[in-house]
Amino acid sequence: MKFASCDGCQLQLLDLEDELLAVCQQFEIIEFAEAQSSRSEGPFDVLFVEGSVSAPEHLPRIVELRQQAKFLVTIGACATSGGIQALRNWGDHEAFRAAVYAQPEFVASLATSTPIADHVAVDAELRGCPIDPRQLVELLTALTTGRRPQLRDEAVCMECKRGGNTCVMVTRHTPCLGQVTQAGCGAICPRFGRGCYGCFGPREQANVKSLAEFLQTRARMSTADIGRLFAGFSANAEPFRGLVSQYGGAPPKAPAPAAEAAVGAGGGR
Repeated sequence: MKFASCDGCQLQLLDLEDELLAVCQQFEIIEFAEAQSSRSEGPFDVLFVEGSVSAPEHLPRIVELRQQAKFLVTIGACATSGGIQALRNWGDHEAFRAAVYAQPEFVASLATSTPIADHVAVDAELRGCPIDPRQLVELLTALTTGRRPQLRDEAVCMECKRGGNTCVMVTRHTPCLGQVTQAGCGAICPRFGRGCYGCFGPREQANVKSLAEFLQTRARMSTADIGRLFAGFSANAEPFRGLVSQYGGAPPKAPAPAAEAAVGAGGGR
């Protein structure tokens, strides 16, 4: 099921390729708008939910789905932390709508973008933007065998070490959130010479304060730049959220729509 999202995490199931036939042998997929036209209101043994709660109709819908699901899994940064759209949580919702839409009164949206777990109980979550197909296979395997999923609780830096990646912070002085971000992506950004953007969200007990102080004192980054570094895919997840608020990394308030200017001696619009 989908809420406010881009559908990328759902599509990871179709990207399993070699494992997809085995998955279909173990699970009867009764609702998957990206792959089939059939629809179902449940009940569901396993329900995957993508996207954040960002519109008024999402609130009763997620409650209904929770009642129909034995096991609910949130997938992706939007469902697990509110996603990139949660940057609205720091801004003026009405001003943003007026700046973007010609007739904002026709656009029904909430002033905040929040994760599914803020509204109903969640049994498991897969993070990322998008989720990692290997973690999806592990979760599906665990569900069919009745065991706990074996998902590593470690930082992206560990994936870098195992992959033999050169540390971008040490060699290129590139700001990187790998030390405080949950592993799962395979360290794809550092592998290509970019710093980690934190799309898998903060790992448990992530010391974001220490990293922010290092970036400020040793890397000479401004507080605003540090705040913006954390204000990404998982900005709404603590402790990233607290640091974004402290360092001012949230987007500025949207300007009011420009007034229509008079052009020419005769006035006009």
